[in-house]
Amino acid sequence: MDYISPWAIIVASIFTSNILLANFLGMCSFLVCSKQIGTSLGLGAAVVFVMTATTAINYGVYYGLLVPMGLEFLWFIIFIAVIAAFVQFVEMFVERFSQGLYHALGIFLPLITVNCAILGAALFMIIRRYDFIQSLAYGFAAGVGWALAILLMAGLRKKMGYSIIPKAFQGVSIIMIITGIMAMAFMGFNGMVRIQ
Repeated sequence: MDYISPWAIIVASIFTSNILLANFLGMCSFLVCSKQIGTSLGLGAAVVFVMTATTAINYGVYYGLLVPMGLEFLWFIIFIAVIAAFVQFVEMFVERFSQGLYHALGIFLPLITVNCAILGAALFMIIRRYDFIQSLAYGFAAGVGWALAILLMAGLRKKMGYSIIPKAFQGVSIIMIITGIMAMAFMGFNGMVRIQ
């Protein structure tokens, strides 16, 4: 497999191979939390931070612990445990040192634990055999791509508040249609760079 530049990974992860719009990972929190721009921004920033950090930690755990000990088959369980532990640590740290930020984020931090896009990024870095720098770039850019998608949806949902939507399309159905259209629009970037 040819070496892929971290810059190519960043561009592809944000646009052409967006973890939400190309792989449809992290849809549950995307659908629920995209009602307001402020909420989407807070959750998006938290996802970027957690995805970047847990991708780096899981890379070290996988190649530093699991591979040398021949325990690669435990990667799913270990990655989930690392993500949950990291999110708990971040939540306790923020609660202890920044009460304002803790109350502003509210339910968003615990929601990140169950965001399957976080686990997906950790699994993709192993499946695609990225080195540490590529994994770090991928974790960061996949988080940015997810945050961009939820911010775009929040903006569109705010605009739809001023529109007349037929009764059959109100609710989740119009959101799924718009998500599909956004995914097709992002596919237009395929000529730039694509990662598999």
